[in-house]
Amino acid sequence: MNLLTIPFRNTRRKWVKTVLLLLVFALGVTSIVSLNYVSSVVGESLEKKLTAYGANILIMPKSEKLTVSYGGFSMGDMALGVTDLSESEVVSRTGSIELKDRIAVVAPKLVAMAKANDVAVGVIGVRWDKEQVLKGYWAVDGTFPTSDTGVVVGSKAAARLSLKPGDTLELDGVTASVSGVLMPTGSDDDSVIFAGMQFAQAHFGSSDRVSFVEVAALCAGCPIEDIVSQLQASLPGTDIQALQSIVKQRMYSVNFVKQLVLTVSLIILFIACCMVGVTMLSSVNERIKEIGLLRSLGFGRASIFSIFCFEAMLIGMLAGVIGYFGGVALSLEMLKVLDMAEAATLSFDLTHLAMTSLLIVLVSVLSAFFPAWKASAIEPSEALISL
Repeated sequence: MNLLTIPFRNTRRKWVKTVLLLLVFALGVTSIVSLNYVSSVVGESLEKKLTAYGANILIMPKSEKLTVSYGGFSMGDMALGVTDLSESEVVSRTGSIELKDRIAVVAPKLVAMAKANDVAVGVIGVRWDKEQVLKGYWAVDGTFPTSDTGVVVGSKAAARLSLKPGDTLELDGVTASVSGVLMPTGSDDDSVIFAGMQFAQAHFGSSDRVSFVEVAALCAGCPIEDIVSQLQASLPGTDIQALQSIVKQRMYSVNFVKQLVLTVSLIILFIACCMVGVTMLSSVNERIKEIGLLRSLGFGRASIFSIFCFEAMLIGMLAGVIGYFGGVALSLEMLKVLDMAEAATLSFDLTHLAMTSLLIVLVSVLSAFFPAWKASAIEPSEALISL
């Protein structure tokens, strides 16, 4: 009989209590592992879906403003040195930065003024495939254009020009067809006309030139400042601005999910620790006579302390392994219920298993610290009085 065989014999002799404790602890580990895996997938999915609510980075040409006044009369601001951006250059250089995998969509814009039926109106050239990703909240009465001459008219502009889907209009003498009317958004989109980029560049600008570029970046994996600094290094001569209010709103949504899962995980872990501590303390009270015999046979305080800590370590190790595999399986089932199983890339990771088991072993040993200390403090004479 030695320090290793005593814990094994005790767990085998009281197998019902051991199995129940192991089951409770393993269920706690399963819940924690599954919650963390699901939260990582949900957080990433949530941030990608939030890109449909607008850009969080603007790439604009650098310009200088000069305030002009004479005789106390302000003549307004004049923009100096304003030039259009090269669409192909901005798109290619944006896709070449180190954090390019954090870029969800790059949407160039060409802004121009035109007359529609003798009424001045703003025309915005867009890439429809990019714009629909960036403006996922758009709702259109009609359809998005399928031809170069198709346009989408904002709700206010449509009311002012008396346009509806299927109508035609003249934009500076160029005929365009109204594919759809944008439902009210409460933004500047309501007051302009959106046209395909090729159509807009051909009639209101020049080939490969755009006014500015909107970028939707995923900010959960790195600070937005890192993405902006890399864009500035890749695109010298441009003015790059991060829309901090939008970034913070998105990060708050993603971090809220993570913090909620962390809080729930800590509560589950605390309850599991209490279960281990109470069970081990009960075991100490039941085994006072056994402890007295061991002390009388020459086992020291450190040996008694090690016996109970080793029992807790065994339970923690088994609970960690069982809970990890159970958590991975449960997380896959939870993602199926949430219709996110296709986007999930969960797989067995030996490192995660080792870290989970090590953490649970550490927690279980710490939970058994007080019962083990109490057991080691029992004097042989006190324990043998009742014999």
